[in-house]
Amino acid sequence: MRSLPRVRRRFVLLVAVVLAVVCGGAVTLAARRGPDGARRAHAAHTVTYDHYSLKLDGNRVYLWSAEFHYWRLPSPDLWRDVLEKFKAAGYNATSIYFDWAYHSPKQGVYDFTGVRDIERLLTIAQQVGIYVIARPGPYINAETDSGGFPGWLTTQKGRARSSAPDYTQAYREWLRHVDPIIAKHQYTDGTGPVILYQIENEYGTHTDKAYMKDLKKQVRADGIDVPFTHNHCCGASKWATGGGSVDLPGQDSYPQKFNCSTPDRWNGLATLPRFRDDAPIFTPEFQGGAYDPWGGPGYDKCRTLTGPDFEKVFYKHNLATGVTMQNFYMTYGGTSWGWLADPSHVYTSYDYGSAIKEDRELTPKYDEAKRLGYLTQAVAPLTKTDPVSAGKPTNADVTLTARANPDDGTRFSVLRHRDATSTTTETTHVPIDLTAGRQGGAAVSYPSVPQEPGTKIKLAGRDAKLLVAGYHLGSQQLRYSTSEIMTHGRIGDRDVALLYGRRGEDGETVLHYDAAPSVTVLSGKVRHVWNAGRGDLRLNYTHQGLARVLVTPRGGVPVLLLLATDQEAARFWRQDTAAGPVLVRGPELLRSAAVQGPALALTGDTSAVTGLEVFAATSVRTVTWNGAPVRTTGDDTLTGRLAGPRRVTVPALTGWKVRAESPEARPGFDDHGWTVANRTTTNNPTRPATAPVLYADDYGFHYGDVWYRAHFTAKGGETGVTLTAGTGKAGVYSVWLNGKFLGSSGDGRHTFAFPARAAAKGRDNVLSVLVENMGHNEDFDATDTHKEPRGLTGAKLRGSAAPLTWRIQGGEGGEELPDPARGPFNTGGLYGERNGWHLPGGADAGWTATTLPRRDTRPGVSWYKTTFDLNLPKDQDVPLGVTFTDDHSRHYRALLFVNGWQLGRYVNDVGPQRSFPIPPGILRANGRNTLAIAVWNEDGKTGGLGQVALRQYADLATSLRVADVTTPR
Repeated sequence: MRSLPRVRRRFVLLVAVVLAVVCGGAVTLAARRGPDGARRAHAAHTVTYDHYSLKLDGNRVYLWSAEFHYWRLPSPDLWRDVLEKFKAAGYNATSIYFDWAYHSPKQGVYDFTGVRDIERLLTIAQQVGIYVIARPGPYINAETDSGGFPGWLTTQKGRARSSAPDYTQAYREWLRHVDPIIAKHQYTDGTGPVILYQIENEYGTHTDKAYMKDLKKQVRADGIDVPFTHNHCCGASKWATGGGSVDLPGQDSYPQKFNCSTPDRWNGLATLPRFRDDAPIFTPEFQGGAYDPWGGPGYDKCRTLTGPDFEKVFYKHNLATGVTMQNFYMTYGGTSWGWLADPSHVYTSYDYGSAIKEDRELTPKYDEAKRLGYLTQAVAPLTKTDPVSAGKPTNADVTLTARANPDDGTRFSVLRHRDATSTTTETTHVPIDLTAGRQGGAAVSYPSVPQEPGTKIKLAGRDAKLLVAGYHLGSQQLRYSTSEIMTHGRIGDRDVALLYGRRGEDGETVLHYDAAPSVTVLSGKVRHVWNAGRGDLRLNYTHQGLARVLVTPRGGVPVLLLLATDQEAARFWRQDTAAGPVLVRGPELLRSAAVQGPALALTGDTSAVTGLEVFAATSVRTVTWNGAPVRTTGDDTLTGRLAGPRRVTVPALTGWKVRAESPEARPGFDDHGWTVANRTTTNNPTRPATAPVLYADDYGFHYGDVWYRAHFTAKGGETGVTLTAGTGKAGVYSVWLNGKFLGSSGDGRHTFAFPARAAAKGRDNVLSVLVENMGHNEDFDATDTHKEPRGLTGAKLRGSAAPLTWRIQGGEGGEELPDPARGPFNTGGLYGERNGWHLPGGADAGWTATTLPRRDTRPGVSWYKTTFDLNLPKDQDVPLGVTFTDDHSRHYRALLFVNGWQLGRYVNDVGPQRSFPIPPGILRANGRNTLAIAVWNEDGKTGGLGQVALRQYADLATSLRVADVTTPR
């Protein structure tokens, strides 16, 4: 809308506002103008909302969303893999941050190609069939460098996240580049999956209403029509009402917090707030894992802290309190490759203890999220509920919370321990009263459930159950079940319902009919009793494996009940096709299903030879799997066998070569081409410790290691030098005088003593300093903490007032990238990086053969390099990584490059990460790969490099195809 005349634009916006009020939510225009002013003619769709839920085209939707960061997975074909895994688990949406810094190495320069092609990302989401919540900031936090602000923004004078003029000019520039791409993929246009757009991020302190108002104005002018959201984090709510408010405010919530070193410690439940009565309860970020810092316990502990039990209790509590919009942060974390990580919170891995591991493996957390996700998409009355009286369980240590749909009376009861952190096992009976919400008719109540003598509901420690009652289960009337519903649907000429419970626990399901139905137990042990007085068919069973019961009413639609354990239920996959739902049991993953006539085409993954069972329309007679026919038998369901992957063997890493660098430490090194560091002023809010200004960012070097060289004429009294430096958490800096190593430090301020007669009186002396930049802080509180200086912040000779003349060298080209394909975060200022030692190819001159492990007492940086060939089957997904093994007492750190991509920062004496997944596409599955490791010996005593090996994480036969990412050699 930006190109419309002002008066006309205001009229269009006024109409939009009126539509928003009438619809109870967002604007929809049947045909709107793009940034070029051209009129677009697309089928109009609506995104609206009310007190209960989000609505798409007037239909209520339970938003079950998974967080994903494309910029932490630099292999675009794997974006499809992750989004297909989301969709397969029942997620109907994904929330995506767009990282400003990832796309802009220099002010005015933007790149949306290659691994930054967000148009391709949004197209894949559309093809997969998953909605998108777009979150382009400008600030995103995300435990990433500067919270997503580009490095060049650190040199601005104005406070970020405010109405400061220079910041305003900068964020408008970003939005004018990213918004038009998002606008082309909006649901409201019928052109894409984007249904919501977030303004700013967790903006709760030091706020500026004028800034929020301008953000909204700019985004609307850029052509965004969908509702605005915001994720409230802390303090009093500011963006639900009043100036700068958004359409759909929501509350971020991380109840378990982030201390993964105590993974068995639980915090209590918290109820999410409703910020406005005309909007549903929304959590834009609910805890899906936890970040882990340098020196932390590792992500397996984070996965325990937020494991399946946590999901059962906390996610169901959200359901019990009426939340209908949940996004889980993270569901797939990925890798903070290069220098993407914020140093205070994370290292290279951003696995986050998520449901899907960094190497894309599925976990038990994925299974639990899938069981709940399928429920939210299958049981429509869940999108509109009010609290109702629940009655009391017979066990006082157990509590019951109930809600009912006011239109059809469907009742949802969440059963859990009164103390949600309890680890005791309890048994109980509960009352179920279906009178509330029923339109006329006799009261229906069950004072004590389960009814069968000798049975009880069992509630193990840290468990919760969501019981559905009074529900139209397809054509059936479900009175109640003490088993949980996973999914159901009309498949062919019958209803099929999948219910589950914990292994060994009692289950009771009651269906209502006008007359006694026919009951056939097809498998398992299921008892059935007909109560003619109530018209109830009661089924009783113990959850063991999978039981099947066919119930055929007189003159009605039959129902096939699948009564499974949790584990067995997780083996089922649902896909909705043009010919109706398909239920598939057996494979590791079902990616897609398509029916054409009598043929059903399935795609997915298997980890071993496995059985296949297909529940589909009776017209389906043949099945293909990943394009190959499957020999099937059976009439009721089609069964067959699926092949597993062929065994692969990864090569040993041999043929290592080593090459020493750090010529910058030698007095004779030619530094005339370096940038002179002679600034006397800075926009940075932190004042320099000494003159001149030495901050790396002020000279255009924003990421990675930076070299400094100072020349001075010694006066004879020099005894040392005191340096102050900003490295970020776990960073280090090393110092040489005239080529003599003085030592290393991780302290913010350190004095390095000069050896006797090391400084030559009356002659030129050279001080060389290598400083690590672990990354910029986030700006969570909007106080410019991302501007904390990196590099040297002060230097003073001891025993002399001789002036120091400084030069600085960081990444080659600074903001002018020599390798834009890999982008600004890939390399820093090491000599080997500046001269391409990390890249594939290149001459072997200067490299000598070596073996690992290798000891090295030479301070500074040395490079290790080898190549290895892979020939992995093209129809298999074999996640691989590089693993380091060494004694923790050795003081060195390393940068790991695979085919020129920096995919790991390893600190041997800090940890915890020792294994680094390498994504296919970066790793050549069929061809030669180059592995280069830059090793920084911190103490000149215990350096070198330990064992380095390839690690195979998994092996899957798959339909996934991954092309090599094209980048320069």
